[in-house]
Amino acid sequence: MGNVLMIGRSEALFDDLRRRSELRDHHLESCTGLVDALRNLRQQSWDVLLTDPDTTIGDSLAVATEVSLVHPSVRVIALWPDATSQEVIAAMRARVFACFSAPFDRSELADMIRAALAATQWRDGIEVVSGLPHWLTLRVACHLVTAERLTRFMAELQDHLPDDERDLLIAAFRELLLNAMEHGAGFDPGKVIQVTAARTARAIVYHFKDPGPGFDAEDLKHAAQSPHPDDVLASAFERAEMGLRPGGFGMLIARQVADELVYNERANEVLMVKHLS
Repeated sequence: MGNVLMIGRSEALFDDLRRRSELRDHHLESCTGLVDALRNLRQQSWDVLLTDPDTTIGDSLAVATEVSLVHPSVRVIALWPDATSQEVIAAMRARVFACFSAPFDRSELADMIRAALAATQWRDGIEVVSGLPHWLTLRVACHLVTAERLTRFMAELQDHLPDDERDLLIAAFRELLLNAMEHGAGFDPGKVIQVTAARTARAIVYHFKDPGPGFDAEDLKHAAQSPHPDDVLASAFERAEMGLRPGGFGMLIARQVADELVYNERANEVLMVKHLS
């Protein structure tokens, strides 16, 4: 059983999280503020800390920094009213486990809490190399929980887009990231993927570079090439025979979402370009 400490007086949110089936086997407790939280952290072992959703981003990051110094094993999930790109990047630098802006998707939040409770190799999973709002470059450890964390951060960075556009864009980002981790690094947490997210006046660009040897574009039986049921079923059987995780839809999703998808000669780097209206 894991222990989750929640700061603030958002009882409706906290009560909903306590009732979630995915968190039912864990202990969730709330406290009034930072001083109370720090006292609780000294007196008891906690695995996850949720910051007060009614405080400023500055206060949330201050909490994350304080907890990181004194209790580095505690996974901090920051909840806040809204955030700029620079503030989301600051959260990554502060080793926040994940962040959510209001209104909160409670199901997604519960899933992230559960992932945080199970996480072991997470603390150095995301390294900020270039932290500008228009040019963000990261070194990312090849671990599934790191992929889920980075996907959440990227969703926060694109919150200016309409929900349906953002959801499709982030789904494509996630699939390309998982492809790089799986096929380029074999989900070896000792290896890293370089990820760049750039924004111009006319486009959003994602660049992925993995440490693998690349692949033969003519030999992708394990990846669905079209949404036709026969194609999807054939790729599922191929993946099962190869011992790969269920999936294989990364290329299909990316092709449908991206305006441009460009690989280098070795096919261990890919650019995904989405034009802005």
